[in-house]
Amino acid sequence: MKLNVILTSTRPGRNGKPVADWFVDYAKAHSAGFEVVFTDLAEVALPILDEPNHPRMKKYEHAHTKRWSAIVDDSDAFVFVLPEYNFTAPPAFVNAVDYLYSEWAYKPAGFVSYGGISGGLRSVQTAKTMLTTLSVMPIPQQVVIPMVFGHLADGSFTAEKPHEESAGQMIDELAKWAGALAPLRG
Repeated sequence: MKLNVILTSTRPGRNGKPVADWFVDYAKAHSAGFEVVFTDLAEVALPILDEPNHPRMKKYEHAHTKRWSAIVDDSDAFVFVLPEYNFTAPPAFVNAVDYLYSEWAYKPAGFVSYGGISGGLRSVQTAKTMLTTLSVMPIPQQVVIPMVFGHLADGSFTAEKPHEESAGQMIDELAKWAGALAPLRG
């Protein structure tokens, strides 16, 4: 099974890359049977939704959409590395989710959220609502990183024991859910 860790912030100077790098390394060491891959929405570079057909039809006209569709379709589970912008999920996340429809279905999702005092929790709540409409199963286990700035130095994120413990629990739960949902993805 393939676990896709998706960095959702595309903002220049973003703090998410060091957080995502830490989580990818942690997930590879604690794989729970997953092949761990990394996707950076800044590199995927999706423009504001520009497909003329509804995503449910899967009649994609643009190469960027076809590439994105293949990435999501090839994944069995997701971890979204998600900051909080104005009390909600970042626009790049919303746009990337909106591009597709059936590729998301019957796959579990976890979150590594970061930010100020709330640690991105409000962002996760809005993301969960959006994902469930596409038959994604957001699991309750997640990694929350409040005051992320205190964990960043020289382009690296330094995790503490609670981050690692919650990451391990989340990965284990994602493996259970991905296995359980596999027949539905058929």
